[in-house]
Amino acid sequence: MNRSHDERLAQFQSAGLYLVSSAAASAGRPTLDILGAALDAGVTLIQLREKELAARDYFTLAEKARALTHRYGALLILNDHLDVALAVEADGVHLGQEDFPVGAARRIAPRLLLGVSTHSLPEALAAQEQGASYVNIGPLFPTTTKQWAGAFLGWNGLESIAPHLAIPFSVMGGIKTEHIPGLVQRGARVIALVTAVTAAPDPAAAARALLEKIRLSACS
Repeated sequence: MNRSHDERLAQFQSAGLYLVSSAAASAGRPTLDILGAALDAGVTLIQLREKELAARDYFTLAEKARALTHRYGALLILNDHLDVALAVEADGVHLGQEDFPVGAARRIAPRLLLGVSTHSLPEALAAQEQGASYVNIGPLFPTTTKQWAGAFLGWNGLESIAPHLAIPFSVMGGIKTEHIPGLVQRGARVIALVTAVTAAPDPAAAARALLEKIRLSACS
């Protein structure tokens, strides 16, 4: 699917749930099995994270994940690896503050979605100015998925960043089902989660319930 940047961004904005993979938090189950279950449940936006993998192993997994997401018409975002994203024809790449510069990535890959992890208003505005398609705001709440030495942003942090953005944003970090109505009320439409799906006894059922919770919260 050779989609334009704007077509990809429109699907991103309507996805609701942004599933981020983690083999280390999948209860011993293969990442592709978790992704397949989530796609069966209706997830349309996936980030292949897998920071523990060597570059060649990540490439091999990305190729398989791309084939899988193609079958479902879902977006595939790769974490950090712009080169792999281009090689496997992923839909985008997600960059951290210490990763490849977003401005340079935009020049190299104008059609890709470029996401940037941001932890403050200055970081979010800088990413927006440099050409990010979307920013992720977080981590919001305490989480064991991400090693983090700074303060968690919480509700106040989200409220201090989101209203100033002209581009879409996702939220992440320690998010539980009970947080979803409050997040949606504060403008979040794309909610990124890891263990709520990957560590669930039934990942498909968990993903389905989360999608429904996000949908109902957006309608209320």
